[in-house]
Amino acid sequence: MKILLFGASGMAGGAVLRACLAEKGVAASVVEEVRVLVRRPLGLAHPKLREFVHTNYLDYAAAAEAFRAVDACLFCLGISVTQVSKEEFVKISHDYAIAAANALKAQSPAAAFHYISGAGTRADSRTFWSKVKGQTENELMDLVGADCWRPAFIDAAPSASVPKMYAMLRPALRLLKPFRSLYILGEDLGRAMLQATRENLRRRVIENPEIRALAARFES
Repeated sequence: MKILLFGASGMAGGAVLRACLAEKGVAASVVEEVRVLVRRPLGLAHPKLREFVHTNYLDYAAAAEAFRAVDACLFCLGISVTQVSKEEFVKISHDYAIAAANALKAQSPAAAFHYISGAGTRADSRTFWSKVKGQTENELMDLVGADCWRPAFIDAAPSASVPKMYAMLRPALRLLKPFRSLYILGEDLGRAMLQATRENLRRRVIENPEIRALAARFES
């Protein structure tokens, strides 16, 4: 597979990137290339990694090559609603994703699009973030047959943009691991996305228990 990844410098995206670049296991044989669209270089060298530095996430014309001839786009870009204004949250969670989906549709119309929303997402919710992401899910499923991922607690190394409270609570939240609906290892989220691409799953909402099941199938 050739994979295009958004959000590689973030917590979830970083874990997904590590899963895609794994030197052992299934990923080592099925992932040929990982393209990352970033505002700044990651400072990471890997034979499978190809960086595209791009700053305008509403217009990808200058980065069209990144979308060309890929098998899947893993859209792991996101931010907490507590960290930005409502307008900025809509831009990052909705506008950037729709623009990316349109670019993917133009350059690789058969490719899968995977969008991370989060547990509790609902288009009819009265909660702002949940409603925005739920409406985005619906639009992406209509536009490109997207798979929409609703992970619960993602166990991954905190990035610079993650609220400090997350880093403080992470050890305690790891106690949720036995509960399939409440916990997912960050790398397993990546493996699940790769497996969904292999199985050609489309236009699906994928909750945490199914994410864990897909990750298990990837390594079996």
